[in-house]
Amino acid sequence: MGKKKEYEKALEDLQIELVGLTRWLRLTGKRMLVIFEGRDAAGKGGTIKAITDKLDTRAARVVALGKPSATEESQWYFQRYVAHLPSAGELVLFDRSWYNRAVVEPAMGFCTDDQYEHFMKACPVFEKMLVDDGIILLKYWLSVDQEEQEQRFAERAADPLKRWKLSPVDLKAREKYAEMGDLRDAMIQKTHTDDAPWFVADFDDQRKGRLNLIRHLLDQIPDKLCPETEFDLPPLKGKPKKDKVTAKAQRVPDIY
Repeated sequence: MGKKKEYEKALEDLQIELVGLTRWLRLTGKRMLVIFEGRDAAGKGGTIKAITDKLDTRAARVVALGKPSATEESQWYFQRYVAHLPSAGELVLFDRSWYNRAVVEPAMGFCTDDQYEHFMKACPVFEKMLVDDGIILLKYWLSVDQEEQEQRFAERAADPLKRWKLSPVDLKAREKYAEMGDLRDAMIQKTHTDDAPWFVADFDDQRKGRLNLIRHLLDQIPDKLCPETEFDLPPLKGKPKKDKVTAKAQRVPDIY
């Protein structure tokens, strides 16, 4: 993507449409679930932030689950994800999802071969149940070349504000690049269905990738336009006054 101002203007236009999408979800009671998968440092977090940045937090949720507990490991695999599915009028974004079992877990030895095979058979059936129940399900794989990924890893390692993004699993995954690519391809081959297709977005250029993905997401809901409520602010009663809060509470120091 070109100049920063051009990117910011394009993103702002898309964010206005995203606000309209959440308004449509609330008015219709529809439920929308968007899954973001991809290699480490592909740009999942930044894209999700760009989508949710201007949205009402009561209309959109981000789900980023950590390592399962011992109790969760004993449950049906999809169980902990089901608890986070969208309710009526809600948009939910999964920063990684049940597809951990298709790529990360088998590559890292976190699941058995039988668990992997069972997941690959069950996943299309599970997703069909979600779609048949009326959930709008979108699945995105963010694609990034290895050279670009290496540059982003180096940037994260050098920046104290980004270093937290490098987990032990991310570092170990560097030894599994080819294997994880093969697992990704097998995942898409076996779980790309008419009910829940996969969409691949090129994220070598993160700004361009974000804009393209958000545009595509919005275009999947062609009838989402709802008239925005216009209103006039009622006149303020009395003259504007300086807010005087009781001295009972302690004041935050005025340092800056």
